[in-house]
Amino acid sequence: MSGLKKKAVPRRVQYAALPFRRGATSRVQVMLVTSRDTGRWIIPKGWPMRRKAPHASAAREALEEAGVVGRVGRDPIGTYSYEKRLAGGSIVTCEVRVFSLEVKSQQQHWPEKEEREFHWFSPSGAANAVQEPALGAIIRSFSKTQQPT
Repeated sequence: MSGLKKKAVPRRVQYAALPFRRGATSRVQVMLVTSRDTGRWIIPKGWPMRRKAPHASAAREALEEAGVVGRVGRDPIGTYSYEKRLAGGSIVTCEVRVFSLEVKSQQQHWPEKEEREFHWFSPSGAANAVQEPALGAIIRSFSKTQQPT
């Protein structure tokens, strides 16, 4: 059977924002939102957008899903994969490239406000709340680089 190759499953790319802020004590807090379908805690993410750089797409998702605006990093802070069920019922593996987003403000109204909840977590709380272990590791690793020295 050495001549048979397993067909590779195509991976789709998504871009995500990891919204964070520094509290009064300079401690980092991370925002998570609920998914629309299952209500589990996730970070804002979505498909690439035409004529938008990856980090700009991530920032746009954060605005649409959580109403947050801020300074987005140009380089990904990590990548994780998950399986997404598409509208037709098929499942695709998505590779999610995560960009940091330092939140400066939150709008009063945003497109998905009535469809999702949001919550600010401690980094460890956020890492424990998400279901994807690799995303939890990204949150833990990133938060360590953001703590005051």
